[in-house]
Amino acid sequence: MRILVLLTLFISLLSCSAKRDLENKDDLLMKKYAEEIDTEDLKEHLYLLASDVLEGRKTGEKGQKMATNYLTAYYKHLELQAPQKYPKYEQTIPGEYFNRAADKSSANVLAYILGSEFPEEVLVISAHYDHLGMKGEMVFNGADDNASGTSAVMEIAEAFQAAVEDGHRPKRSILFLHVTGEESGLYGSRYYVSYPVFKIENTVTNLNIDMIGRVDPKHEDKPEYIYLIGSDRLSEELHEIAETVNKEHFGLKLDYTFNKENDPNRFYHRSDHYNFAQNGVPVIFYFNGEHADYHRPTDTPEKINYELLKLRTDYIFYTAWELANRSKRVAVDPK
Repeated sequence: MRILVLLTLFISLLSCSAKRDLENKDDLLMKKYAEEIDTEDLKEHLYLLASDVLEGRKTGEKGQKMATNYLTAYYKHLELQAPQKYPKYEQTIPGEYFNRAADKSSANVLAYILGSEFPEEVLVISAHYDHLGMKGEMVFNGADDNASGTSAVMEIAEAFQAAVEDGHRPKRSILFLHVTGEESGLYGSRYYVSYPVFKIENTVTNLNIDMIGRVDPKHEDKPEYIYLIGSDRLSEELHEIAETVNKEHFGLKLDYTFNKENDPNRFYHRSDHYNFAQNGVPVIFYFNGEHADYHRPTDTPEKINYELLKLRTDYIFYTAWELANRSKRVAVDPK
């Protein structure tokens, strides 16, 4: 009996170890395409998205529609595919959907790369691109919240597309999703999961990026960190992959403070990954924490740490590369 117990334990340990192993061992290949994520390009995107000209990108307003046009033009330039149902890359949401939070229509922006082996399975990489708009003559630029995440998604898309052009198409499809209406109640992501381009049951993971360009007071002395929220809520395997990618390639401090079930900030419920998680999709929410300029007109582009933004974006790209190219989709934990 004792031998049987030990044997069972040994097999269990082997199984756990296998979960943590990365299947994609070609470090030079990942590094090559991570170099497509350029610090100056991140900065250029962010300065434009957070400029006064875009008037704080409030949902449905002129400035946000300008941001929509910038994103769609970018994906058209990269020659990423637009969904058949949304050939202009825009999933338009009628104004009445926003329940008086906005009285004008707005759009999610969607572009994707079709997978080579499992095209019906999709990894969603998301960021909201709306912000608070203006109060009087005062512009709430939203540089960190969330021009930083928006710029990261754009650069990750460019990196994957460069790989495709060189013959390295991901095994799974990847959807680059810029959602609207986050600040007024996660409306854009809620609309997407209600009317998805890829079936929700075929959505393997959502990597959601919301504020990754700054440093919060807790980490001022050691800024090479990122908060991970939700990574172990639905899939222990996803959590272990995120840990292993970091350990093998980056050495960031992964802070799980806001992942606690009793977190009084309830950040797990406050960004767009939550609507995916509510539908059974494993998620990771990448976040730098709040700072003195959060939701203030002082959240401006010159305060972004662009080298840190690049480092965090690279980490997300490596994680996405692993998830898109594994032989099996990440497992959802039994309830």
